[in-house]
Amino acid sequence: MATTQQRQLPCDGDDICMLCRNKPADEDKLICNTCVTPWHLSCLSARPETLASAYQWECPDCAPAAGDVSAPTVGVPLLSGVSDTSTDLISSIRAIEADESLTVQEKARKRQELMTRGCRSPDLDDAKLKKNRKKNDVLGLFDESLNCSFCMQLLERPVTTPCGHNFCLKCFQKWVGQGKRTCVKCRRTIPDKMASQPRINSALVVAIRMAKVSNLTDQPGPLKVYHFMHNQDRPDKAFTTERAKKTGKANACSGKIFVTVPPDHFGPILAENDPIRKQGVSVGESWEDRMECRQWGTHLPHVAGIAGQADYGAQSVALSGGYEDDEDHGEWFLYTGSGGRDLSGNKRTNKLQSFDQEFKNMNESLRVSCKKGYPVRVVRSHKEKRSSYAPETGVRYDGVYRIEKCWRKVGIQGMKVCRYLFVRCDNEPAPWTSDEHGDCPRPLPSIPELKAAKDVTERKESPHWDYDEEDGCWKWKKPPPSSRKKQVATGSPGEIKKMRAAIRQAKRMTAKDKLLKEFSCLICRNVMTLPLTTPCAHNFCKPCLENVFVGQTFVKERTRQGGRTLRARKNIMKCPSCSNDISDFLQNPQVNRDVMNVIETLKNKSEEEASKMMRKMRREN
Repeated sequence: MATTQQRQLPCDGDDICMLCRNKPADEDKLICNTCVTPWHLSCLSARPETLASAYQWECPDCAPAAGDVSAPTVGVPLLSGVSDTSTDLISSIRAIEADESLTVQEKARKRQELMTRGCRSPDLDDAKLKKNRKKNDVLGLFDESLNCSFCMQLLERPVTTPCGHNFCLKCFQKWVGQGKRTCVKCRRTIPDKMASQPRINSALVVAIRMAKVSNLTDQPGPLKVYHFMHNQDRPDKAFTTERAKKTGKANACSGKIFVTVPPDHFGPILAENDPIRKQGVSVGESWEDRMECRQWGTHLPHVAGIAGQADYGAQSVALSGGYEDDEDHGEWFLYTGSGGRDLSGNKRTNKLQSFDQEFKNMNESLRVSCKKGYPVRVVRSHKEKRSSYAPETGVRYDGVYRIEKCWRKVGIQGMKVCRYLFVRCDNEPAPWTSDEHGDCPRPLPSIPELKAAKDVTERKESPHWDYDEEDGCWKWKKPPPSSRKKQVATGSPGEIKKMRAAIRQAKRMTAKDKLLKEFSCLICRNVMTLPLTTPCAHNFCKPCLENVFVGQTFVKERTRQGGRTLRARKNIMKCPSCSNDISDFLQNPQVNRDVMNVIETLKNKSEEEASKMMRKMRREN
C-alpha cells in the first residue's frame, strides 16, 4: 500500500490539504495550469524550481509520468481524431486556456467537450445560452453556480453527495459505474448506499425549473364555476375502528374524498374536479401514505398496485417494489403485473411466486389500456428502494403514462410474469427534471427481453390520448371513456374574489422571492443558512440539523447488570424528514456551497430590487 509521502492529493473543496489536513496559506498553494486545482506546496514531492515554471506548473494528475507518453488523463477518454497521448490532450487544453476571446465559462465548456469525445447537447449552444442569460438573469445566475462538474451543463436530475457537491444523476451513475467511489471535486469517499441508490435533490429540481420560467408572466385563465359532490359525512383523515385496530392502516377506513372524479376516471385530475383548492392534483404532489393518496382520487386501492376493470381499462398503478422484475428509468419503466403468489390464509406479504401470471383481472385491465391508448396515472412509493426516482417518504404522483406494449416472459423467480412498457406522456414536467414544459413524443426504448417474450400485444388503432402538434400538448384525441358510476353534482357558490386576491398576491412576489422560498429548511421553514443536504436528499440549515441531535453521542456505551462492560453500539440518528440513519453524515457535515452561493446572491438581488422600489415610491410621493 502506498505511504502518505508517496501519495499525491490536492486540496479539497474547503481548501484543506487532503494529506496533512491543514489549510495552507495563499502563498503556500500552487494552482495547476491545466485543471485549475489547488495543491499544498509543502506536501508536493516535485516542486517547481523557478517562478516562471510555477505559472506553467501541472499537477501529478495532468502531467504524464516520466517516459510514459501514452498515459491517459485520469480516467477520461481521449477525443477521437486527437493523438492517443496525454500530451496532445493537454496541449489542446492549453490552447483553449490561452484563447483570450473566451470567457471562463466558455473555456470550461470547451475543455469538457474535448474530454467527452466532442459530445455536445443542443442546450449547450453558446448563442442560445447567452440569449437565455440576457433574457433571464436568474437563469444566468444558476448557470454560473449550479453546473455539473462532468457535463458542464445546468444540473439535470441533481444528486448531492454528502460532501456537498452537486452532479447530474446520469453523470454521477456513469462515474460510479466506472468503479469510482470518490467525489470528482474533493475526492472524499462516496458512501456505498449513496453510490448504489442516489437520491434526486427535489429542492434543486424545483428551484431550477422556477428559474427557467421566471421570465414568463403567467396570465390567469378564465375563472370557472366548479361542480362537486357533497360528502361531508366522512372524516377528513383515514381512521381505524376500535374493533379492527392493528399496527399501521391495513384495516383503516377511508376519509373524505376531496375530488369529484368518479372511481373509474381516466387521465389527470383537473382543477374543475377540485372544489377545495381549485387546482387539481399536480405532478409532484405527495402524501403520507396510500390512504391519503386515495382521498385525492389519484390511486384508489390502498393495498393493490393496479386500479382498473378487466373489461374497461386501468386508471392508475402504484410502483412500490412489489416484484423483482420491475425496472424504473423515470420517463419510462417496465411494470410487472399482479398475481402468481400464494396468498391463502394470512400470506399478504408473500414475495415468492408459485405459479404463472396470466392476462386476467387487473392484468387484463392494463392490456385494455394498452390497446386503447388510455392515459394511466402513476404514483411512486418510498417502498421502491431500488429506484432513484422513488420518493424518500410517502407516496408521490408522477403524472400520466401510456402503455405502449405488453407481453409475458419468464421472470427472475422462474415463473411467467406479465410485463408492461409504460412511457410518460404528461403536460407537466416530471418531479425529477428541471424542464419547464412537459413531455414530447419520444422513441420507444430498446427492450432486450422482448426477443424471448410471448403473447406480445401492441396497439394497432390510434390512441385515445395522444400528442397534438398544433396545440403542442397531450390531449384526448378521441372522447374519453364515459364513467359507469353515477355522480350527483351541484353548483358551488364560487369564491371568485378570494381567487383573484390570491392571484394578485402571487403576482406581487418577484421570481427571486419565489425561488428563495424553495430553498427553505425542512425544520425551521425559513430560507436556509449554511445549507446541508443529507444522503437521503433532504435540505436543512446546519444549525437546525445539529440542534436536533444536540447532546447525543455517536456511540452508545453499554453495561450489563453485574458490572461487565458490553461492546459499544452505534447510536442511530434518523433524518428529521425520513427514517434513514444519517449518523455517519453528521460526524462531518459539509455545507452545500453551490446552494449557499445561490441563496446569498438571490438575497442580495432581492434586497437591491426592494430598495430601488422604495426609492421610486419616495420620489413619486
